[in-house]
Amino acid sequence: MVVGGGYCGLWTALIAKETDPERDVVLIEAREVGWAASGRNGGFCESSLTHGPENGERHFASELELLDRLANQNFAELEATIERYGIDAEFEKTGVLVAATEPHQIEQLRAAAADTPDAVFLDEKEVRRAIRSPLYRAGLRKTKGYAYVHPAKLVWGLKRACVEMGVRIFEGTPATRLSRSRRSVNVHTPAATIRARQVALATNGFPSLLKRTSLLTVPIYDYALMTEPLTTAQLESIGWTTRHGITDSSRQFHYSRLTADNRILWGGFDAIYHRGGEVRDDQDQRRETFETLADHFFTTFPQLRDVRFTHAWGGMIDMSSRLVAFHGRAYGGQVAYSAGYTGLGVGATRFGAKVMLDLLGGRETELTRLRMVTSKPLPIPPEPIAYPVIQTIRRAVAKSDANGGRDGLILGAMNRLGVSFDS
Repeated sequence: MVVGGGYCGLWTALIAKETDPERDVVLIEAREVGWAASGRNGGFCESSLTHGPENGERHFASELELLDRLANQNFAELEATIERYGIDAEFEKTGVLVAATEPHQIEQLRAAAADTPDAVFLDEKEVRRAIRSPLYRAGLRKTKGYAYVHPAKLVWGLKRACVEMGVRIFEGTPATRLSRSRRSVNVHTPAATIRARQVALATNGFPSLLKRTSLLTVPIYDYALMTEPLTTAQLESIGWTTRHGITDSSRQFHYSRLTADNRILWGGFDAIYHRGGEVRDDQDQRRETFETLADHFFTTFPQLRDVRFTHAWGGMIDMSSRLVAFHGRAYGGQVAYSAGYTGLGVGATRFGAKVMLDLLGGRETELTRLRMVTSKPLPIPPEPIAYPVIQTIRRAVAKSDANGGRDGLILGAMNRLGVSFDS
């Protein structure tokens, strides 16, 4: 049984059925499949399992070669699955341009180019030929391991594939708690108790059904704007004539990409933790953040000053203290869990699904031996401590961006504790 109907839950159900078509797989979802982060994210699909090489070096230095191989394999299998089931997810591998917006970031990108296969450093003249923004001082073009999807179409396609394979999906069925009987795990819902031999928990940033993981994620809200469709002339005015995505290299970073109908999706920077740590629908809209994002968009692309935004939305990301997912078992191995994707779950959730299935199968594999499975991130303190702590760290991150990327006392201390930071 699978609890949670986002990417992680859908991948788990689908791979379970592909592996053993006779297996009875049931998936329950509190609302509608894909209604949360999986259906309304930015559509960036990266191969990385470690939130980038620097974060991987910090937490998994001895396993980087293995993690790179597993990441590339997972990325290729994801693409193959989309093709095999004919999922119209608008999947396109068009690379990414990482832009330097501050002087100290230029040498960082130059060094990254030297260490990254299939990456090309662009100086100021070259990057402004690629994208005409007065803010971009240098760039790094990367072609390997980056793709883009229509997030909701990917969800709907995975749901269809699951149903065709025989997965039974029950929407509007929230799980409220777990209990254990002699031979089964009981998943309690408001309407019924479901008994299952094995349960995969794919609830991510929503309140955990396991006490042991309840402090390992916090719900961080990310927000995005979408422009009206742009004309060829408008895109040419900013030099965006190829379909790569763009991100900048600040800790408080923006991300942007083109949709199939040539809208610009513009998001990031102002990641918000709401006091109390609750997940509420009314937090999906935040006027102050939308105004900040619009101001930054027009500063980045003044040529598009007359462009209108037609959509604005937000949603919860399940952030862990080391910025990557963690996985594990509970209830004597009858329950597996995977959470903490921190905004990079479009591709990595498929890998997390495979980890959970290996754990439930009781198999010792190269996946279950990974440190991201055998160890856990540092817990995040509960409320009322969490809000002031997170706000203090947010201010320290903003100060670092304004201070040449140098860590202050707070970030330095947290780094030594094994805590990573991003916007």
